[in-house]
Amino acid sequence: MNKKILIILILIVGAVLAVSLYGNKEPDSISPPPVNGGGVSLENIGSVVDANNQFALDLYSKYKSEESNVFFSPYSISTALAMTYEGAKGQTAEEMRCVFYFPEDDSERRSDYAGLYNELNKKDKEYKLSTANALWAQENYLFLDEYFGVVEEYYGGKVTNLDFMRKAEESRIMINDWVEDKTNDKIKDLIPSGVINSMTKLVLTNAIYFKGQWAKQFNEDNTSGQDFKVTSDKIVEVSMMQSTDDESEFNYTENDELQVLELPYSGDDLSMLIFLPKDDDIKTFENSITVERLIEWKKDLREQRVDVFMPRFKFETKYFMAETLKEMGMPTAFSGSADFSGMTGKRDLFISAVIHQAFVEVNEEGTEAAAATAVVMELTSAAEPAPIPTFRADHPFVFIIQEKGTGSILFIGRVSDPSE
Repeated sequence: MNKKILIILILIVGAVLAVSLYGNKEPDSISPPPVNGGGVSLENIGSVVDANNQFALDLYSKYKSEESNVFFSPYSISTALAMTYEGAKGQTAEEMRCVFYFPEDDSERRSDYAGLYNELNKKDKEYKLSTANALWAQENYLFLDEYFGVVEEYYGGKVTNLDFMRKAEESRIMINDWVEDKTNDKIKDLIPSGVINSMTKLVLTNAIYFKGQWAKQFNEDNTSGQDFKVTSDKIVEVSMMQSTDDESEFNYTENDELQVLELPYSGDDLSMLIFLPKDDDIKTFENSITVERLIEWKKDLREQRVDVFMPRFKFETKYFMAETLKEMGMPTAFSGSADFSGMTGKRDLFISAVIHQAFVEVNEEGTEAAAATAVVMELTSAAEPAPIPTFRADHPFVFIIQEKGTGSILFIGRVSDPSE
């Protein structure tokens, strides 16, 4: 199986890409230790690629019923939650692993994520593609050095200490500014006001940015207003790009139900795969998508002359994912029963919010896409110091004298006036 093409699926299929260089400074690469005596490469990061692709389709199936546009970065979401998973234990960890298909073997999972991080952030590319991770921790709160060490070593997520207790709003703005900078100003205000508060102890963020030119760009002079059938009874006019000259050769395949087109970006490392049902029935097609079928469709692609008509588009999406992830099978992480003791040594934290925001623009020149994910963790109510109770029997009460071994009531009474 071609792992490079699977990498492409991560970024394009369930809803692509994202996050940018900090200005023009590329993120530092990670140097993971050898796996089974060998270095990390594209040939041995398949486990997290396969996991990400399956999660992409699972999550897409949750959003496909929406009438509006759908767009998200499964890589961004799974990476942010993978960093969170590193601190999960017990049932909390098992539920997260099942939803995201994380490899159980710590060494395999961590080295694979490190290898993928390095691949996405490699230098000397003909396109811009970068991803970044960061942790934002309550200052003076006792986190385990081992947890922070794992996240930094394998995910490149360095820790910044903030004061959520006294400066929640300032902290929120600082995190949002980091996201905005890492996504080339495309993802703004990721975390809304009020999400971070005095109970917040940790925020985990991932950002990803992509900008690439088509290997064969569309001629803007050929773009014209044409109809786009949203539904059988709703037609809108769009700016339709077209490539119909003799050099219009692309990887393409079709069957009775579907046309599949691959549009490569400059450098030939990345491409966009477009799946177009022949009968306008997008719902039937969406219900048929599996990882296995995607692989088969890609195997059938052959370079040939194709007349291409594709609309320009540009939109943003935002998802508050807590309820969706609960429905997908990980409710414990969002409850007071959550076990993230791998972060602090105690069961004192739970996930209060998972927020994902994405942007995409496709035009004659190419594609720009960005996305960011924030996982917000708060102190569980059980972790707060319990108030010392006061039992003041200064009004009538009932009492029982029992045999403790059996619970048998030996005497029962009521005190109405102890002075009698």
